[in-house]
Amino acid sequence: MSASRSETTNALGPDEPERDDVGSPEPGPVPGAELLAALLDGMDAALCAFDADGTVTHWNREAERILGWSPEEAVGRRGFAGWAVRTADAEEVQGRLMAAMDVPGRTVHEFALLRKDGGRVLVRTQSARVLGADGKPAGVYCAFSEVHAQIDLERAIALSEALFEDESWGLVLVDVDLRPTVVNGYAARVLGAGRTSSLGRPLGELVVQGLEELEGALHHVLAEGAPRGLAELWVTLSTAEGERRRCWRSGFLRLASPLAEEPVPLGVGWLFHDVTEAKLAEQEADRQRFRSSQLHRAGRAAAECEDSMEAATAYLDFALAGFADHALIDLLEGEGDRLVRVAATPSGAPGPCVAVAGAGIPVRYPQDHPALQAADRIGSVRASAPAVAGDWAAERQWPRDAVHALCTVLRSRGRTLGVVTFLRGASRPAFERQDAVYAESVAVLAASALDLARLTGGQGDG
Repeated sequence: MSASRSETTNALGPDEPERDDVGSPEPGPVPGAELLAALLDGMDAALCAFDADGTVTHWNREAERILGWSPEEAVGRRGFAGWAVRTADAEEVQGRLMAAMDVPGRTVHEFALLRKDGGRVLVRTQSARVLGADGKPAGVYCAFSEVHAQIDLERAIALSEALFEDESWGLVLVDVDLRPTVVNGYAARVLGAGRTSSLGRPLGELVVQGLEELEGALHHVLAEGAPRGLAELWVTLSTAEGERRRCWRSGFLRLASPLAEEPVPLGVGWLFHDVTEAKLAEQEADRQRFRSSQLHRAGRAAAECEDSMEAATAYLDFALAGFADHALIDLLEGEGDRLVRVAATPSGAPGPCVAVAGAGIPVRYPQDHPALQAADRIGSVRASAPAVAGDWAAERQWPRDAVHALCTVLRSRGRTLGVVTFLRGASRPAFERQDAVYAESVAVLAASALDLARLTGGQGDG
C-alpha cells in the first residue's frame, strides 16, 4: 500500500557492537520498513508524504486508486505541479500543504487534484508535520479522501449522533446476544431505566410480558434482515412504580461490519416510538362503535319478539359478544329482598341466555353478595376472584369458570326489578368503569322488557 524510494539499511541497536561487514552477505530488507509499508498499504485513506524540500517520499495504494498514479510514478517527484495539480494551482496547493511544517497539530484543506486520466477530483486533506530525530520538522504527511466520501462519512456520523440525542424516537442497539449496548434518552425513559444501567443486561430484566415477540423479531433481523414496514409490539415493563403495559411501534435494522469481506452481523438497531395512548384511544373508539352497533341490533331483534322475556334475553345475547362469557338475570320476588334466577346462559359451553326452568326458588346468595350490593346501592358492583380463588365462583352461585363479575341493577318506572350479572373467565381482563357504563345501558333496555313481562303476567306481579 505504501512505496518509498528512500534507501533502507540495517541500523545498529544501542547495545550492539560494530561488526566487520567485509565478506558478509548482502543485508536483507529491514522488517520495520516492511511493516510500515504494509500498514500504509492497508489504510482506507489515501496517504502521501513529503520531505522538507517537498519531494514525494510515500504514496499508498488508496492514493493510487483515487488519482490513478502508481507509487512508482509518484514517489520522487517534487511537489504536485504538472501531474497531480494544475500548473496554475500548484504553487498555492504546495504552499498550503508544506505550511503544516510550521504549526503543531493537523491542518485541513480542500482543493482539486488531477487524475492520471486528466479528470479532476475534489479532495479534503489533513496534513501534519513529521519531526526528525533532532526534533525539528523533517517533512509533511498528508492523508486525503474524496470530498463526497468524507461528506458521506460525516453525514453517517451526524445521523447516528442525532438519533442518539433525538427525543422523538427511542433507539437501542443490541448485540448478537440481544443485550443493549447503546440506549438513547427517550428509550431509557420508556424502559424505566438509566442510559447506562440497562447496558449489558438481558432484555428479560426489563420486559415482563411480550419478551418472546420482541426477541423473536430481533433474532429474525439477525438471521434474515430487517422486515418490511413497522411492527407494533405490546409489552409489560417492570419499573420502580410497578408493571406498565405499553405498545411500541418498532422498526429494526441489521448492523453489519463495513470492514469485513463477508457481512458479519454486529447486532440490531431497534427504533421505536411509544404509541400506547393512541392505541388505547383507537381501541376504545372501536369498542364503542361495536357496542353501539350491538345495542342497535339488539333493539331491532327485541322489537320482533312477541314475548317480553324473550326480548329481555335478546338484549343480553347481543351484549355478550366480545364483552362477557356468561349472563344471569335475578329478579326480586314480591316485596322481599330475595332474588330469584329467571334466566341464564349455559354454565358449561357458550350459549344464548334463556329462561330457567322451574324458576321461583330464591338463589342462596350470602349477605355480602355483589348482586345484593348492586340492588341495595341501585348501581353497579364489580368483583374479581383473589389470586387463590378456591371455590370463589361456586360459593356465589356462579359458573365455576367465572373469575370476574359485574352486577348491575335493573330499574324501571322508579322501581328496582332485580339484578343482571355479567361474568368473565380467566382469559379475559377484569371489568372496568367503561364496562359498567355499557352494562348499565344494556340493563336499562332489559329492565323495560322485564317490566313489560310482569305487567302482562309473564313473571308475576312485582
